[in-house]
Amino acid sequence: MNAYSDVLTQEQLNVTPMASEKVSALLQEAGDQMDAVRVYVYGAGCSGMKYGMTFAEEKLPTDSLMEQDGMRLVVDPVALGFLKGAEIDYADDGVNASFVFNNVFQAVGGSGSCGGCGGAA
Repeated sequence: MNAYSDVLTQEQLNVTPMASEKVSALLQEAGDQMDAVRVYVYGAGCSGMKYGMTFAEEKLPTDSLMEQDGMRLVVDPVALGFLKGAEIDYADDGVNASFVFNNVFQAVGGSGSCGGCGGAA
């Protein structure tokens, strides 16, 4: 694996124990094919940014790495700028299960409302 530009800390991106366990389990299921999960950000128009996760097929030297107890997350510098101070959690109510990104809007200094339409973001 390539060397990374930085090591992420829980202060930069908080990953709850539940989310960490799920990422570790997903990587174990993937076997030797994948050794990290990428956290990414993409534009969503008026509502701001959307956040997601996928297996990291490519690792770049500019990526930052978070590694603990079998969990390996990589984040590129642009996404990290939108994620600093955010929390990644995992919720499973028995019917729906998903990763949840908390405090992301506040992490980038947002006001909580959409300037163009006045609706909540």
